[in-house]
Amino acid sequence: MSTLRKQFDKLRAPFNKGQKLEKFAPAINAFDTFLFVPNHTTKEGAHIRDAVDLKRVMVTVIIALMPALFYGIYNTGYQHFSQLGAAFTFWDAFIHGAWKIVPMIIVSYVVGLSIEFGFAIYRGHEINEGYLVTGMLIPMIMPVDIPLWMVALSVAFSVLIAKEAFGGTGMNILNPALTARAFAFFAYPTYMSGNKVWVSEASNIDGISGETILGKLAAGMDVNYSFFEMFQGSIPGSIAETSTLWVAVGALILIFTGVGSWRIITGGILGGALMGFLFNLWSANELMSFSWINHLVVGGFAFGIVFMATDPVSAAQTNKGKWVYGILVGIFCIMIRVFNPAYPEGVMLAILLMNVFAPTIDHYVVNANINKRKKRWASQQLIKTA
Repeated sequence: MSTLRKQFDKLRAPFNKGQKLEKFAPAINAFDTFLFVPNHTTKEGAHIRDAVDLKRVMVTVIIALMPALFYGIYNTGYQHFSQLGAAFTFWDAFIHGAWKIVPMIIVSYVVGLSIEFGFAIYRGHEINEGYLVTGMLIPMIMPVDIPLWMVALSVAFSVLIAKEAFGGTGMNILNPALTARAFAFFAYPTYMSGNKVWVSEASNIDGISGETILGKLAAGMDVNYSFFEMFQGSIPGSIAETSTLWVAVGALILIFTGVGSWRIITGGILGGALMGFLFNLWSANELMSFSWINHLVVGGFAFGIVFMATDPVSAAQTNKGKWVYGILVGIFCIMIRVFNPAYPEGVMLAILLMNVFAPTIDHYVVNANINKRKKRWASQQLIKTA
């Protein structure tokens, strides 16, 4: 490793301060940070110092995403060969899925990182590792057959409008990955909904049955999947959102490493379960009659609650605020599903809506604590003077 360190130091010499390529130092520093542990620490002021930095947090999230991603790759091939009615092996399905999904990941990283590099050089600041997660999330929440140029446009819109316009990593008020999906959905709705976008090469298959469970329910159709199939994820849907089982594995990684907020995740589940149960009592249509526990394991609910709602930048920051934020995300997700038949998957809109209100939630929580302390102080003064 020391030899690699010396060779890299020689390579970056022209980018050092005062050298001819100094302007492009953020680009080379990004590769330095990616390859090695950052060699700079705080020098002044009071700080808590430990081994956790932004890169380690982002890498932990990437590791947590891997189970859902690998299953999503397999399920893409599984859905494809199942619709064809052809015999296939595990590796046939996995290779087909990888052939479809890996190019989307490559496009996401190339476009997104190129924009971030450009802004870092223009503004003269270091490149943060935040896009490591966003660049992986965007392909994972897209339909498998969405054209690559649409992925590129969605990524560009997300990075430019949802992130860099607000100042970059740590300054955005909306989740960038969900912003990319929202752009694709409203700009190219025919590629983001319907029964021919969720199964690879569905347009070439006669008699396609690739509609999502929520899409079928919104159309008043029966659902012939068992709870285990829905929980496992062997159903049509966005690339890595179908398997609640493997999303739960990722959730455990985030919770036990302290990266993801268990309050937001638990609150989201409770809010979704409560709203689903109330709709079950009403049972005015197929979506309302759909069991509350099934609502928690279909669509992007689990994936959104675990990997999107817990975004530390766009979510609530206070402990009480996280409970309120998570519960409202769950409530609004199921509510949008039921009352919006044109868009039965409500988790995207629910999280983006609560992203906007997260600062307001924290504001009222902080003010409530301040008022509580003021009243406590006033009561103590009364006791002293009595």
